[in-house]
Amino acid sequence: MRKEVAKLAGVSEATVSRVLNDVGPIKPETRERVLAAAQELGYVPNALAQRFARRKSGNIGVIVPVVPKVHLFTTYYFAEILSGIGDAAKRCDYDLLLIFREMDGERDYAKLFRTQKVDACIVLGAQNVAEERDALRELKTEGYPFCLVNQRFDGEGFMYVDADHEAGSYEAVRHLLERGYRDIAFLNGPGAYSNSEDRLAGYTRALTEAGLPVRKEHLFEGNYSRKSGYEAAAGIARLQQEGGIDAVFAANDRMAIGLMDGLREQGIEPGKQLAVVGYDDSDGSRIVSPRLSTVAVPFYEMGKAAALRLLAPSADDVPNENHLLPVQFVHRETS
Repeated sequence: MRKEVAKLAGVSEATVSRVLNDVGPIKPETRERVLAAAQELGYVPNALAQRFARRKSGNIGVIVPVVPKVHLFTTYYFAEILSGIGDAAKRCDYDLLLIFREMDGERDYAKLFRTQKVDACIVLGAQNVAEERDALRELKTEGYPFCLVNQRFDGEGFMYVDADHEAGSYEAVRHLLERGYRDIAFLNGPGAYSNSEDRLAGYTRALTEAGLPVRKEHLFEGNYSRKSGYEAAAGIARLQQEGGIDAVFAANDRMAIGLMDGLREQGIEPGKQLAVVGYDDSDGSRIVSPRLSTVAVPFYEMGKAAALRLLAPSADDVPNENHLLPVQFVHRETS
């Protein structure tokens, strides 16, 4: 591949090696030409691994959002992803540096590289807002290696690792339809996350294929917290009591479990009077009563894949480029 990069850039293979390994003086225009050729040929991820042989910090940074009243390290989603990242970093002889970002705080991710704190970074909890896009575009423009987990920005060309949330949502709703449910409400997360859009697309596709309409009054939005699921219970209970719905699909287990608590306070027994399906297959889904039907998401594998894409010393260790990991529906007692 290096020979092809040299040919496309119009330079020698030795020059390609010096650019990719960041060794010796190189004219800026030559460097740009080589990097552009490498990117066009899909050689950039592997080349970045070579450049890490001369790393300055020995750290891979993980940017995580600070969520009020949420203990990140006891939250299944973050704990699994961070475990996967940490195991891969150890395997590649890197240390893990956690960077906490306030939800409405500054997003100067490039500063981490300029101050030589990290050699690469993984961004968790990225949102589709202008400030986020600008910060990520700066990383890409400057050639800093980074990877998004569980978030995509279509059309931007950012490296990411995600799960097939549309397929997972589709399977969850198809399960309810096959069990005879026809009026299915959907409790989704915020639209700033691509996974929320994916789950809505899967929900919509399943209903449409079944010849059923997507009703606006059946769509609810939370923020992926247990509290937001609990707060949605009043509106969902009202629809159930009026005969408007017979099942609910929630976009994560935390909201589903909060919803179940709220439904009980409204006099509705989850799994008996109203079917409930969650998403994540978290520890809570297995111990809540009744046990929650859900969709298993490989968060640990997602974190591991993201770190290996940035750090793996050998191309054989690097997962496929921008791919969606498979998910699996898990049938339990609430449906």
